[in-house]
Parts: sequence; C-alpha cells; structure tokens
Amino acid sequence: MTKYDKVFNSPKTSEESLSPEEAVAAIATVTAIADSSIEDVDAESLAGILWEFEVFEEYSEDEIAEIVDRLIGIIEEEGIGPLFNAAKVSLSDELVLDGFAAGVIVLLDEELAIPKSKQAYLKKLQTALELEDEEAEEIIKEVIAAFEEEDADDEDETVVIEDFSDQTYQSPLGNFTVPIPVDPQQGGRIQSQEGVVGFSDDIGTLLRIDYYPFPLEQLEELEAVGQEEYLQTILVDKYVPQAIFANVPDASVEYTEYLEDTLRGAYYVLIDMPKGSTISKQENNGTAMRLDAYRGLLTFISGEFLYIVSSQHSFINGETPDSVEEEAEDIKESILEFVETIEFN
Repeated sequence: MTKYDKVFNSPKTSEESLSPEEAVAAIATVTAIADSSIEDVDAESLAGILWEFEVFEEYSEDEIAEIVDRLIGIIEEEGIGPLFNAAKVSLSDELVLDGFAAGVIVLLDEELAIPKSKQAYLKKLQTALELEDEEAEEIIKEVIAAFEEEDADDEDETVVIEDFSDQTYQSPLGNFTVPIPVDPQQGGRIQSQEGVVGFSDDIGTLLRIDYYPFPLEQLEELEAVGQEEYLQTILVDKYVPQAIFANVPDASVEYTEYLEDTLRGAYYVLIDMPKGSTISKQENNGTAMRLDAYRGLLTFISGEFLYIVSSQHSFINGETPDSVEEEAEDIKESILEFVETIEFN
C-alpha cells in the first residue's frame, strides 16, 4: 500500500452531491489534509485561498468557508478517498484545470515552489485528473507567475519613507497623525501604502496601523449585532485569516478579549506565529529563517474610520515566550501606549 492510496485508490465514492465549484474546493481540501490531520486544516485560511479563484467570484468568503467546513465533515464521516472520488466525478471538463490549480496552490511553500516531499502527491493528482505533463507544468507555471505578480504589485504599492526629519507621520487621508516610534540609527523604517502604515527596525520593533473608512451602512450591522460581535467578526473572521493565516499557515489565535471601556469599545487578539516574525536569523547553511513571534492586534472605531493597530514580540537569540496570558497583557499594553500617541482627526 502506497502513501496516497487512501486518497486516490479508494473504491468508495461519497453519497454527498457536489457542484463543480465545490469539487474544486474539495480537491484543495483533500490536498491540505493528505499529509496532515483534519485538525491541522483551518477552514477560513483555505477559504481565503479559494476566494482568489475566478470560479468563486460569486461567493462570499464566509460562503466558501461553509463549503470547506462541509467538505471536512464529509472526510470525517466517510474518509478522504470517497470525497476525492466525488470531486472527480463532479468536476466539469471546464474546471479540471482549476481543480489541479487548487491543489498546486495548497502545496506551494513560502519560496513559491513545490516541496520535494509534496511532488509525489502532485504527480498522483495529475494522473487522477488525467492531465498531460505539459498541461500540468503549464498550470504550475501560471499559478507561480500569478503569485509572483501579486507580490510584485504589493512591493510596487509600498512606499518606504526614509525622511524622519518631521518626526511625525501623517496619514495620506488626513485622519490621524502619530509621532514616529522608531529610530533610523536602529534601522528604523516606515512602510506606507493605501490604508496601512508600518514602523519597524532591526531590533524587533513592529507597530502597524491599518485603517479603513467606516461606511455609514455598516452602522446598521453594528447596532444589530452589538459592537463586541461586530469588531470580533472584523478582526478574527476577516482580517486575521487574510492578513496572517494566509501568510503564516501555522499561526493560531491564542487569546481574545473585548475591552468595553477602552476607546469606546475595542477588541483584542493575540496570535501565535511560528516562523512568522518580520525579522529573520541567518542559519548555518546561509539561508534566512524567520523567527517565532507573538502578534497582538487591537481593533476599534474612531471618527469615520475603523482601525487595527498591531505589535509583535519576536523571540530573538533563543528567547522563550512567557505564558500566553503574560504575552497577551504585555503586547496589549504596548499597543495601548502607542495608540495614546496617535492624534485622530
């Protein structure tokens, strides 16, 4: 019996019916679980990946997450092979290539390559979907090229500010000003793009402000569900999966807290980010390895904007973290101290 027989050589097919789009999502889900356990798969993170597919343009991210949850449930009840067989049967001719691309995206590492340990699986997926080598190679190249283009666009949009002479940063939209909290002599950097500014340096500092105009129509939703649930949804269900889980797959929410009396209501989370720090250390083989870190995020509404302010604690030179509660409290205090320096207009 080979490693992936349970996926590709199962005699059973799930009795659950799948749409062609759900079949694409099923291949991504099967791929994510093939070399790990169900508990290791985050439905929201996977939904964020699938949301980039044109075939899901009519779906909200929440709807995709519900689909992934359902697919994981099928695997729990019937097994991974029956779901793959159902996906293969349900996949329309027009979406076979999308199904393979979904598998490719799940397998890509941080260097935008297929790890050697995953290449055997990808070859079996190609064979199961009856794709020629040329077709498979073309899809892999297209997926990688799309990610490289996206990364390049992000870099083009980011402006690195090197002039610290004013000692104060003002948002391009004029909604806030803040004293610059980093020192150029310690490698201080200011990176700004639409809706976000980050302050960092070579000694581990990261202070970041994300800001979004708060549309009046959102007031109805806020009033309907209450401020705590509204801010929790924004931060935990939307921002964290897209901004953190999509880039640090092993990250996890370790602590949450609603601060009713802070900033007229604020929601705070602590994220454990293995190998997710913004700073790296040099390994003996010459490669750069990102450090482990905890990231705290605080969201609140001020004036006509919603803000998410974040800070991180990177573990340098073998430093070990304190308890989750202590880390959560320390980072929360550093964020609140930073927020006190911000002048909202």
